[in-house]
Amino acid sequence: MILRDRQNRIISALRADGAASVRELAVALDVSESTIRRDLEILDRNGELTRTYGGAMLKPGTTVEEHGGQAWEGEFDGTADVHLKTAIADAAAEMVVDGSVIILDIGTTTPLLARRLRGRDITVITSNLAVFDELRDDEAVRVVLLGGVVRRNYRSLVGSLAELALSQISADVVFLSCTGVRANGHVVDNMAVEAPIKQSMIAASDKVVLLASEAKFPGTGALRLCSLTDVDVLVTTSGAPEETIALCRNAGGEVTVV
Repeated sequence: MILRDRQNRIISALRADGAASVRELAVALDVSESTIRRDLEILDRNGELTRTYGGAMLKPGTTVEEHGGQAWEGEFDGTADVHLKTAIADAAAEMVVDGSVIILDIGTTTPLLARRLRGRDITVITSNLAVFDELRDDEAVRVVLLGGVVRRNYRSLVGSLAELALSQISADVVFLSCTGVRANGHVVDNMAVEAPIKQSMIAASDKVVLLASEAKFPGTGALRLCSLTDVDVLVTTSGAPEETIALCRNAGGEVTVV
C-alpha cells in the first residue's frame, strides 16, 4: 500500500465519530503502530487531522469528502472502540451535576464527553486541548485551561506549571483516562510526562470517575496512577473482566457497564 493511499484510508477511518486510536488503525491497515504514528505526524503537520492522545481526530467542521478519502467498506466501520468510547461518554455525561466543577483528563474519550456537556452550567478544568476546542465557543460552560508545555502531537499541556495550577484547585470530580487496568487493579499509563498530571488531577478532586473501556483491560503501561480501590466510579463496557472490575465494587466503588 503506497503512502498516500494509506493516509487516505486513515482519514476515511475517522468519519464515524471523528476519532481513532493508533492501535485500531494499525490493525485495520495491517501495518505497524510506528508506521501509523509517522503517518499521523505527517497528516497533522499538513492540517488534515488533529493528533490526539494515542490516536487522531478530524479537525472540527471537516468531512471525509474534503480529503478525497474513500470509505473502508468491510475494513473499518468507525471502529468498535470508538463506539465503546461514545457509550462511555454518554454514561459519564449523565453523572455531571449542574453547578459542579469537573476535571477532564487527557485522552480521546474526554473530548467526546465534553461535546455532551455543551450548554451546561458547569466549570470544566482541563489540560486537554481537544476538550478546549469542544468548549471554547460555548458561553454556558466556564472553561479553565491549565498552563504548561504544549505537547502538539498529543494535544495536551504538561509539566510543572500544570501541576502547580492543579495544586491550587478543588474540584468535585475528575473524569480520568488511562492506558491500562491490570488484573491486580492497578490503573496505569504509558506516558511518563503525563502521569504526574493525572495524579495531580486525582489529588485535586473529591471524586474519581475512571473511564476505561474493555480494551483497557489489561491495556498497556507501567506507570501506576492509582488503584481500582481508589476509584469512586468505574465506567466500562461489557467485555471488561468481571474479576477485575469486582475489585472496585468490593472496595465500595460503583461500576457502570455500558
